[in-house]
Amino acid sequence: MRIKVENVVKPFILSDDDYKKIMDVMLDSFNQGLGKETNAKAAVKMFPTYVRSVPDGTETGKVLALDLGGTNFRILLISLDGQEVNMESKIFLIPQAIMTGTGEQLFDHIAECIHKFMKDHDLLFHKIPLGFTFSFPCRQEGLNKAILTHWTKGFKCAGVEGHDIVQLLHEAIERRGDIDVNCLAVINDTVGALMSCAHEDRKCAVGLILGTGTNACYIETLENTELWDGDTDEPHQVMINTEWGALGNDGSLDFIMTDYDKQVDKHSINAGQQIYEKMISGMYMGEIARLVIEKLRKAKLLFNGKGSEELSERGRFYTKYVSEIESDGDDSSFKCTKQVFAELNLTKYTDEDCRIVQYVCSLVSTRAAYLASAGIATLLNKMNRPEVTIGVDGSLYRFHPHFHDLMEEKIRQLVKPGIKFKLMLSHDGSGKGAAIVTAVANRLALEKEQKLNAKNGIPNGE
Repeated sequence: MRIKVENVVKPFILSDDDYKKIMDVMLDSFNQGLGKETNAKAAVKMFPTYVRSVPDGTETGKVLALDLGGTNFRILLISLDGQEVNMESKIFLIPQAIMTGTGEQLFDHIAECIHKFMKDHDLLFHKIPLGFTFSFPCRQEGLNKAILTHWTKGFKCAGVEGHDIVQLLHEAIERRGDIDVNCLAVINDTVGALMSCAHEDRKCAVGLILGTGTNACYIETLENTELWDGDTDEPHQVMINTEWGALGNDGSLDFIMTDYDKQVDKHSINAGQQIYEKMISGMYMGEIARLVIEKLRKAKLLFNGKGSEELSERGRFYTKYVSEIESDGDDSSFKCTKQVFAELNLTKYTDEDCRIVQYVCSLVSTRAAYLASAGIATLLNKMNRPEVTIGVDGSLYRFHPHFHDLMEEKIRQLVKPGIKFKLMLSHDGSGKGAAIVTAVANRLALEKEQKLNAKNGIPNGE
């Protein structure tokens, strides 16, 4: 029986050579995305973010932050004073009808939520800068100008793709006419994770998201960023939003795709896109595990061939179940696993069934952790800095019992000898990170003005 189970799950066990080949594919894709001649056809877009430097600890003031990246939407008020950060926040829901309605409805809803929040915090008569974490693929054309290239994660609002989301937000604010808010910076959650960690650790140069989706950003030289159209002042670097979830859209990862991956892709709302993301992230991991479990059940290798309505329903085996089942570890009572079975209305099972389901979950999540590690190792090798901190955010990394350890072990195997790295959990990257980017932008603008004044012999403050 064990041999039959092994045959079903074997495609998830990749060799060191496979991971090295994946790294070659990634580096090639990254370079295509950075190249002027090759970007248009590249699967991985490598968007410059216009965020040039990490915080230096002197940032001060009050900033609003918006965080939109899924079904929940947050507004935060963040007070910065050097290393001190105070945050107050509120979560607002985005109803399904708005997620698939029009862009105007979406941004009117956001503006309405901002108004409520400002009213609750006595900010209605204040002019306040705002940072917007918008975690969907965007082509940035400036720090506060970002064009949505395409929706992901279940959003399908009409009239937003191809438009500047900051302009759409400002138009919604103007339609109301009762709040004075200016969006200085739009970032995605990877930049937020990086900046939030860099506030505590100046060696942070990579931001990684492992949640509903997956993405990463890193600090690249301007010389390598052929699409750079901003100034070439110091620092000669810019954060690149890789949008690495799209790796494999061009078929370059077909050699590791399993039948289960192909099924997940086929039934998704964006078939043929975000191939790498679909092998890693929380939106899909539970479904991959469910398909394997169902295959084993139908072959009478699990639950004596008897399933449940819940188990046969697409999307019903949640990714959180993978984390819960694996948190049983060596616990022979399988407490968490049995709880998941109860939720799935599975009543007849043996300890061996528990062990097999645990094994399936561990293979699916280990492959995800190793694939993400191959991506991070590729970035570390490309940057070639002696020591780098990676700021990581997202529910998958945060709640899965082994993801962190699996990644540390695999990155160490794949990275060039001599490069030191550490994975650091980012605390509220998408909120605090957006505020820090906005505060840094504010500080750099003031410094620039002061330098200009000094050059022209104008005393500062006049």
